[in-house]
Amino acid sequence: MLFLWIIIFIASLAILVKGADWLLQSAEKIGLALGISPFIVGVTIVGLGTSCPELISSIMAAMRGVTEIVTAGAIGSNIANILLIVGIAAIIGRRLIISKSLIDLDLPLLAISTVLFLGTAWDKQITFTEAIILLIAYVIYLLYTFLHREEETDEIYEVLPGRPGRRKLRTVNIKNEKAIKRPKIIAKDIIMLIIGIITLFVGAKYLIDSVIKLSEILNIGAGVISLAAVALGTSLPELLVSAKAALQGKSEVALGNIFGSNVFNLLVVVGIPGLIRNLQIDETTFAFGLPVLLVATFLFIISGISRRIHVWEGAMYVLVYVFFIGKLFNIF
Repeated sequence: MLFLWIIIFIASLAILVKGADWLLQSAEKIGLALGISPFIVGVTIVGLGTSCPELISSIMAAMRGVTEIVTAGAIGSNIANILLIVGIAAIIGRRLIISKSLIDLDLPLLAISTVLFLGTAWDKQITFTEAIILLIAYVIYLLYTFLHREEETDEIYEVLPGRPGRRKLRTVNIKNEKAIKRPKIIAKDIIMLIIGIITLFVGAKYLIDSVIKLSEILNIGAGVISLAAVALGTSLPELLVSAKAALQGKSEVALGNIFGSNVFNLLVVVGIPGLIRNLQIDETTFAFGLPVLLVATFLFIISGISRRIHVWEGAMYVLVYVFFIGKLFNIF
């Protein structure tokens, strides 16, 4: 029985991640075809797409009444995003160089979102009113991002033979360039969008079922499983995006993906299920998960202020994450 539910857990995670991928691809193309700007598509559709596994599984958990999975999953996902994904991206890319604009906007917003979430979680539960506050904060975050964004530009680079890095040739103002031809919406896009949505809900249902059963069989709290396995599994889209970006030398993409995802997790992935019912925070998540989230976010902000994350910092991040998992399951 244990082996069967482990297989269901792994399969449901794979289905959840694949469903998010189908949804993201089709929704992005439809958004561009409808004339939505690439910037807005990136902030909304792409940002939502990579966080869909966390959101759908959290809504399903709230509907099933196992609300500790919601908070543990969001906290665990953010810990994995910072310590594991940023760490791996820094190791793969050798170092990540962060632009000044990213520091000016995203670091303060991440810090504020984390502090706001910690404030709502201080009494070990997220109430309906607190969920409303979290969602309003995310709306303000989106408005601030839209209204204060820098002028959209596109930089063209030339690879220099025998030399590492790229040399910028020129910066192009996208608004002054010839409009990019909109893609056409075909039946396949609509079908893939629908299949992606259905797949997400099916994967989420069986994921929550398997977490409940595994916690009963192993006599481990559902929150503990969510802090580790569920959080890691639902963070796979961010891992793939950031690792690929790091390989291509696109540090801002690798890190910007994490900033957006972490803010979304704390404010929306917790906020929307909080509208369904009050969310409980189990003792392990409160006593261990929250402090680790605070430390990880602090380390991330410190690294961001320096505008560089070196390979040794990435290795340290990964090591801290391994230690976190080991302590969580009493391996160390």
